[in-house]
Amino acid sequence: MKKEKPGKYPFSRGIYRNMYNERLWTMRQYAGFQSALESNKRYNYLIENGVNGLSVAFDLPTQIGYDSDHYMAEGEVGKAGVPVSKLSDMESLFKNIQLDKISVSMTINSTAAILIAMYIAIAEKQKIPFNKLRGTIQNDILKEYIARGTYIYPPNESIRLVTDIFEFCTQKIPNWNIISISGYHIREAGSDAVQELAFTFSNGIEYIKAAIDKGLDPNNFGQKLSFFFNSHNGFLEEISKFRAARRIWAKIMKDRFGVTNKKALMCRFHTQTGGSTLTSNEIDNNIIRTTIQSLAAVIGGTQSLHTNSKDEALSLPTNSSAKLALRTQQIIAHETNISKYPDPFGGSYIIEELTNDLEKNTFELIKKIDELGGSISAIEQNFIQDQISKSAYKYQKDIDEKKIKIIGVNTFNQKNIDIEPQTLLIDEKNVQEQIKSLRTFKKNRNNIQVKIKLNDLKKTAESDENLMPSIISCIKNDCTLGEISNIFRKVFGEYTS
Repeated sequence: MKKEKPGKYPFSRGIYRNMYNERLWTMRQYAGFQSALESNKRYNYLIENGVNGLSVAFDLPTQIGYDSDHYMAEGEVGKAGVPVSKLSDMESLFKNIQLDKISVSMTINSTAAILIAMYIAIAEKQKIPFNKLRGTIQNDILKEYIARGTYIYPPNESIRLVTDIFEFCTQKIPNWNIISISGYHIREAGSDAVQELAFTFSNGIEYIKAAIDKGLDPNNFGQKLSFFFNSHNGFLEEISKFRAARRIWAKIMKDRFGVTNKKALMCRFHTQTGGSTLTSNEIDNNIIRTTIQSLAAVIGGTQSLHTNSKDEALSLPTNSSAKLALRTQQIIAHETNISKYPDPFGGSYIIEELTNDLEKNTFELIKKIDELGGSISAIEQNFIQDQISKSAYKYQKDIDEKKIKIIGVNTFNQKNIDIEPQTLLIDEKNVQEQIKSLRTFKKNRNNIQVKIKLNDLKKTAESDENLMPSIISCIKNDCTLGEISNIFRKVFGEYTS
């Protein structure tokens, strides 16, 4: 411990020597709802209040490859994210936002290639050089089979889309993160800290192997990988988890894949406070939970952070609660002096012990997954899903039996004292306008050209060519997200667990 310095392999103490003294973490708030224009208003509101990174939440139909006017989208358009079916939706989403001035993260997986294609098309229209674009596409399909369920195609075909993005973005958009490998959703599904690390890194190993098989060099694309972790309630454990994560990934890249590029050894990650820890009872308590979780992420050395709003157990956040969530980060950054000290808890006997234990136990679980044939095989055998289910059951049982205390829920809970909080309501008129405008668009475009481009895409999908140029061409010629997804459905098939 005494020998290891921040910024030195294996990066337990942080990936940069001076950490936040050189640059604060990116305050990246997650938002999207109702329509592109309404979401744009929220983005501009957040930027006005000091956000320096945006994270786009897409609605469920967009995530699973359906246009807003599809019968499968009924009742879900704009409810838990922004609907994006056509290029003009994406243009409206980023209206008056300078894409070369702010980094953008897009939480999208099955349709990631289509959404990044739209983003690229917008940048071209705005005449922004690709080297000026900064951001991240989540692009982590494996955790969808494990924890969330917004997959479309079988795993191997999905991996092809992932690695096509790797190849294209590494060559064309040098400052773009090509994937955000997510442990967040694994933790939200009920895993413990060790499982969050082990399953996330096992998925990462699969992506590295697939990219190498495609002929890509991990010393090159490896520096464009990023991760996405949860910050839960166990303050000291979470700090230790982030420290262990950097150490584990550095060793995986060096020992398994022979990586020598220092930047490719670094585990860079975004953190979001624990959504599953928020309670609908006494929602002001959620402010305190989020503050503690944010502190753990910052002390643990995160590169960017989203702080959940207090009302997210009830609805999408209001403007005022979203601003308060942002203020939580800003107060930590500018009023506590924590940012002056890289790894301020380093050397604490309990932090070092927890870090070592998390590393050891994570590698042991990764070994089990390796013995099953890797993440994809472990998913197909239902091993990972079963492990998470058991952990989630135990956690809830411990809450029910009050072995774990949740203030205002199973401890110090008082009935009938809360004033009904203000919540954000979805305006159905905006949803209907989204559907109406899409139908008008489809009617008035050059449908002969659309058919030609979709047929070209089908031929590319049936070959081994990189799909990204063909997808971009489809987007520029008015093909929709749902139409492109349907081509892949025809060629790749759909996955059923």
